[in-house]
This record gives sequence, structure tokens and C-alpha cells, in this order.
Amino acid sequence: MAPAPIPSGLIVSVQAPEGSPMRHPEVIAAVAETCLLQGATGVRLESPEHIGAVRRRCPHALIVGLWKRTYPDSPVYITPGWEEIRAVWAAGADVVAIDATDRPRPAGADLAALIERAAAELGSPLMADVDSVQNGLRAAQLGCAWVGTTLYGYTEETAGQAPPAWDLLGPLRRQLPQSVSLICEGGIGSAAEACAALEQGADAVVVGTAITGVDLQVAAYVGAMAKARA
Repeated sequence: MAPAPIPSGLIVSVQAPEGSPMRHPEVIAAVAETCLLQGATGVRLESPEHIGAVRRRCPHALIVGLWKRTYPDSPVYITPGWEEIRAVWAAGADVVAIDATDRPRPAGADLAALIERAAAELGSPLMADVDSVQNGLRAAQLGCAWVGTTLYGYTEETAGQAPPAWDLLGPLRRQLPQSVSLICEGGIGSAAEACAALEQGADAVVVGTAITGVDLQVAAYVGAMAKARA
């Protein structure tokens, strides 16, 4: 397996929802380059098309790649199967992010088998997107190089919780092997919160909506102002 990059500092998630003009690959690539020029240490990108566009524009960028795909037989949608893992890696990602929760995967795929296959056939370092300490430790044991708190608050088991996952960072840092990188992702809305995540043991922090979520940010402002007028 290729050695996993060592993450540090700020990784910006550069994504846009379906139907948004921001979702064009060249727009995503321009935003990603802007983030990197301002000091971000890497970017997190969704879809092989966007990964490829950023890789061409920013050949030396650290890219964490994923592919969101939904299947009727599973709630897992972040790089859920082998086809998605292979496509994300082939597009130019340095690390492939996968859902590493204990939920059933499409077509009954086995998480351990997917991680083993990624190592054997691709040599791809993996980032485990998890929702709990238990799932993070399991993912590391199975061979994931990075563990991220991405899905805290977004699974059935954590639906009553709201990110950031402050209560996961300390226990994960204490129990994960030092060779496994810990990433705080989800709900970080300010530089102060990003610094707090580092203080609690994260090696790097992923920020998306607060920096690049133009659609959601503008909608939130417009909604709040409309409510205030009413």
C-alpha cells in the first residue's frame, strides 16, 4: 500500500449540491485552487469528475476523494462499494474517504473485505468516515490510515447529536494508534472551533459549508432575514 499522506492544518471540503452552478468541475477546481493558495493543506472533493479537474489544475494538491452514490438497499452513500473506491482512486485522489460505519452496505458488501481489497489491488490509503468511537477504532484495526468524525450526527444511531463531534475526539486520540491520523470533520463553523479541534487531538480539520457552501450559506441568510421581517 502507498504510504498515507500525513494530514495537518486545514483541509477544505469543496463541494456543491446537485443543480447548483457551483457544481461545474472548473468552478470546483478554481475554488479548490483558491483555498490551496491561501494556505489550506488539502481539499476534500466529491466525484471522480471533480477530483480529476482539481488534479489537472493543481497537480501537487493533497486530495481526499469520495463519491456519493445512493442505493435502495443501504443508507451508506459515501464511496459505498468497490466500483466507487476504484473510480475515486483512478481519478487522482491521494486518500479515498469511505463510510466506515457498521451499517449494511449495498448488495451486502463487507467493509473489511473492501478495505483489504483496496490495499491489495490499489494500494490506496483510506479515510474512515465514522460516527462513533467504536467504529473509528474498528476502521483503524481493519487498516484505514485516517479516521474522521464526518458522520457523527448523520446516522440513525447519532441522529440526536449535532456536530462537531467533540465527545469523539479525545477518546479516539487516546485509543487510536499514533500511526493513524485523526480528522475532525463536520459542523466546524469558525476558526476558533477549528483550533479547539486541534487542541482536543485532531491532526487536521475539514471545513466545508462555512467556507465553500455558497448555496447553503446564502439560503440561510435569506431565510433568517425573511423570518426577521415577518
